[in-house]
Amino acid sequence: MTETLLLQFATAILFIPLVSFLILIFFGKKLSKKSSLVGLTLIGSTLLLSLIIFFTKLNFFHDATIDYTFTWVNFGSSEITIDLGIMIDNMTAVMLVVVTLVSFLVHLFSISYMEGDIRYSRYFAFLGIFSFSMLGIILTNNFFMMYVFWELVGLSSYLLIGHWYEKTSAANAAKKAFIVNRVGDIGMFTGIMILWSTFATFSFDEVFHGLSLGILPFDSTAWLTAAGILIFCGAVGKSAQFPLHVWLPDAMEGPTPVSALIHAATMVAAGVYLVARVFPLFTADALIVIAYIGVITAFISATIAMAQNDIKKVLAYSTVSQLGYMIMGLGVGGFTSGFFHLVTHASFKAGLFLGSGSVIYAMHHVLHHHNDHHTDPQDIRNMGGLKKKMPITFWTFLVFTLAISGVPLTSGFLSKDDILAGTLAFSDLTGHTLIPIIAFTVAGLTAFYMFRLLILTFFGTHKDENRLNEIHESPWQMTTPLIIFAALSFFFFYSPSPTSASDGWFYNAIEKPESVVPENVSAASIESFEEAVHHNHGTAMFLSLTVAGLGILTAFVTYYWKKINPEKIMNTFPSLHRFLSMKWYFDEFYDRTVIWFTMMTAKVLAWFDFKIIDGIVNGVATVSRITANGSGKFDNAVVDGLVNLTAYSIGFFGLILRTVQTGKVQSYLAFAIVGALMIFFFFN
Repeated sequence: MTETLLLQFATAILFIPLVSFLILIFFGKKLSKKSSLVGLTLIGSTLLLSLIIFFTKLNFFHDATIDYTFTWVNFGSSEITIDLGIMIDNMTAVMLVVVTLVSFLVHLFSISYMEGDIRYSRYFAFLGIFSFSMLGIILTNNFFMMYVFWELVGLSSYLLIGHWYEKTSAANAAKKAFIVNRVGDIGMFTGIMILWSTFATFSFDEVFHGLSLGILPFDSTAWLTAAGILIFCGAVGKSAQFPLHVWLPDAMEGPTPVSALIHAATMVAAGVYLVARVFPLFTADALIVIAYIGVITAFISATIAMAQNDIKKVLAYSTVSQLGYMIMGLGVGGFTSGFFHLVTHASFKAGLFLGSGSVIYAMHHVLHHHNDHHTDPQDIRNMGGLKKKMPITFWTFLVFTLAISGVPLTSGFLSKDDILAGTLAFSDLTGHTLIPIIAFTVAGLTAFYMFRLLILTFFGTHKDENRLNEIHESPWQMTTPLIIFAALSFFFFYSPSPTSASDGWFYNAIEKPESVVPENVSAASIESFEEAVHHNHGTAMFLSLTVAGLGILTAFVTYYWKKINPEKIMNTFPSLHRFLSMKWYFDEFYDRTVIWFTMMTAKVLAWFDFKIIDGIVNGVATVSRITANGSGKFDNAVVDGLVNLTAYSIGFFGLILRTVQTGKVQSYLAFAIVGALMIFFFFN
C-alpha cells in the first residue's frame, strides 16, 4: 500500500461522516428508522478505513510522516499564502481508530436507546457532523484547519447537547457549553495569531522548524510562553479544565449516548490532543502552568463527584477529573503516558456512560410503565439490586470501574501508574512536590466514588421490589458495545506486561517529541526524566495500589457492609457536604461575578443605546421635524405667498387691461387722444 492511497483513505474518513450528515439532514424524514442504518453503515466504513491506516502506518510506515499540503489562498504580491493539508503520523493513526470506534459503537447503542425519539433522523445527522468535525481536528497539519474544525466541534456539540431543546435545562446546557467554550477559543485564536505574525504560516512543522532555528515571537521567550498558554486556553475550554470546567456536567442534559461520545474520546479529548500535537512549542513555564491546571482540575472534580447522586453527574465529574490527569501528565513531561491515558480512558469511560445509559433505559421504561413521573431514573438512591436483573451491564460496568480505579490487569492501571510515576519524577527534578501529593490523593478519591456508584446501583436492595421484578437487561444493540469496551479495558490490548506499558506497541509507536524551544530546561526536555520515571515506577505502583485499595475498601465499608453511616457524616459536616454537593459554588460564583457583570454591562449598554444613542437619533429627528414644519410654513406663507401675489397682480392688471382691448379702432383713437392730452397737460 502506498502513501498516496493512505492519504486517499484519510480523506475518505474525513468526508464520509459529512456525507452521512447531508443525507440524513435532507432525506431523514423519508428514511425514518432507516436513518440509523445509514449513519451506522457510513461511520462503520470510516472505522474500517481507520483500522487499515492504523495497521499499515504502524507496520510499514512506522517512522514516516505522511503529509499532503495545498495552497488554499494566495495573496499575490505579498507572497503570503494559507495552506491546508492532511497529515498522518502514528498519533493520527491511533486517534482515528479511537474516535471512529467510539462513534461507531455510540451509533449502534443509539439505535435502541433513541427509538421512538421525535427527532430520530436528525439525531444521527448531528452525530455525523460531530464525527466529521472531530476527525478534521485529528487529520489536519496546521493551526488554521485545527481552529476551523475546533469551532465546528463546538457547534455540533451544541446541537447534540440541546437535542431535546424543548426542555429548558437542555437548551440552557447547550448554550452554556457553547459560550464557555468560546471563552477558551478566544485565547486559542490569539495564540495562533501570535505565531502567524511571527512565522507567516499556520503549518505545525514550519512553526516548529522556525522555533528550532531560534526565531521567537517578538524575539522573546516570554511571548512564546504567552502564545503557548493562550493556545492551551482552547484545551481548557474543550477539555473542561479549571476554571472553564463548569459546562461539562450540565452537558448531561443531552441523550446518554451523546454523553459517551462527548465525554469519552471525542470533544473533551480534543483539548488533550491539541496539547499533545503542539507539545514541542511549550516552554518550561508554560508546561508548569499546564501541569498545575491539570492537577487542580483533577482534585476539584474528584471531590465534587463524591457528593453527587445523579449517575451521569458522577461520571461527568469523573471525566473532568481524568482529563485533569491527562493534562497534568503532559504538563510534567510525561507525554506518552498522558496521551496513553487518553486512549485507555476512551474505552472505559465510554463504557461507563453507555452502561449508565443501559441502567437509565431500564429504569425509565419501568417507571413509564407504572406512570411514575416523580421518581428520577438517574438518581442512584432509587436504584440498587440491579446486578441479577442486568448481568451484562453489571459485569461490564464492574470492569470499567476497576479500570478507572487503576486496578491491576486493566488498561487504566497501566496508563494511570505511568502518569503518577511521571509526577514523582517531575517532583524529584523540579521540587514541585504538591503535584504528586494531589495526584495520588485523586487516585484514592476516584476509586472511592466509582465503587460508591457501583455499589449503590447494582448491589443491596432496590427501593421498590415490585419495580425491580420488571427490570430486565437492555437489547443487544446496547449490550454489544458494552462488551467490546469492556474487552478493550484489559491490559493485553496495549502491552504484553500487566504491570508496564513501556514494552507494548503504544509506547513504541508514540514517542515524546523533542522540544524546539531554544534553551528549554523544562523537565519535559531533561534527559534524566525518563530515568527518573523508571526509578519511581515501583514506588508509584505501590502508592497507587495502596490509595486505590483504601478508596475501594472505604466504599465497601460505607455502602456495602454499612459499618459507616454516610448520613451521620453528612450531618456532622453539613457545610462541607453542601459545599461539595453544590460543586464548590462555582456556578453561583460565576452568576454573581462574570454573569452579573455581563448582564449589568448589557443593561448599561442597552440604557445608553436607548437613552443616549436613540435619544440623539430621536432628538435629531424631532429637530428635523420642527425645522421641516417651520420650513413648510415659511414656504407656504412667504415663498408661495410671493409667487401667488405676483400671479394675482398680473391677473388683476390683465383683467383691467382686458377691458381696454375692445377691438374697435375708434376706441383706440379716443384712448390715444386722451393719452396725448394727459401727457400735454402733465408735462406743460
